[in-house]
Amino acid sequence: MKSLTFFFLCLFIFVFSCEDGASNNLSIKNSIDSKLDDSIQVKDDTISSTDLPISVVIQKEAKTIHVFVALCDNKFQGIVPVPSSLGNGNDIRNNLYWGAGYGVKSFFKNKSKDWKLVKKMEPDNPFVLERLLFKHKSNNVFLLADAYDGEQIKTCTEDFLKASNSQNPVVVNFDSLNYGFGGNADLLSYIGHNGLMDFDINVEYKPIQVKKRDVIILACYSKSYFQSEISKAQAKAILWTTHLMAPEAYTLEAAIAGWIQNETREAIVERGAQAYNKYQKCGIRGARNLFDGEE
Repeated sequence: MKSLTFFFLCLFIFVFSCEDGASNNLSIKNSIDSKLDDSIQVKDDTISSTDLPISVVIQKEAKTIHVFVALCDNKFQGIVPVPSSLGNGNDIRNNLYWGAGYGVKSFFKNKSKDWKLVKKMEPDNPFVLERLLFKHKSNNVFLLADAYDGEQIKTCTEDFLKASNSQNPVVVNFDSLNYGFGGNADLLSYIGHNGLMDFDINVEYKPIQVKKRDVIILACYSKSYFQSEISKAQAKAILWTTHLMAPEAYTLEAAIAGWIQNETREAIVERGAQAYNKYQKCGIRGARNLFDGEE
């Protein structure tokens, strides 16, 4: 096993590659109740490459999800400022979209009854501050979550779009088996501020895709801002948004639950709306108007 780990280490190739729903007072108040455990040990390695070695065999029986989280950042993002502890893009412990109560790490680790944190890794991307692997408790589904430095929101956005276009595959070894993420994932998700409101991106998309990948984009007005890019990536948005929203993890968890069960677009959108209304108390009609998905 040690020799295999050393072999994988030698294959490392580094990949360089909303808006403020956080201003909702209820969301902010509930987001501070985080209790984090950083005691998990790294057991294996991560390989990232556009040309994976022939010897790397990916498990096809499992479904994989890769979540790209741009940490909330008062200084470097065009958001309505949130409390400093929640809006520090370098603070994984307290950040609104990661370590706070409804952030991706805290929610999937501490509040979800369906997911278990099984591994913490050293990221192979210099802009990722923390990388975690979760496994679904009753289905053969793995979720890899990357917390990007809030200042690097543009890189996070471009990495997400490239992966949606099947670029930059990532392999994670868990219990001596390899699982495909990045451009090999079955489902990709972006969580955070809609940076396309603030900057232009430059992504070179592959013209031909073997597989049309599903995506979830939880950011303000994500449908109108991301639609052309997702089309060029030849991916399919199963859930995105039409207005201002809080991109917190309960909506993601609900949508993924429907995706795992191969539900229809309408059913997944309804799951997202129900979850959002449950936590935001915004009214189910308003929540339903907030979410959409591609036919």
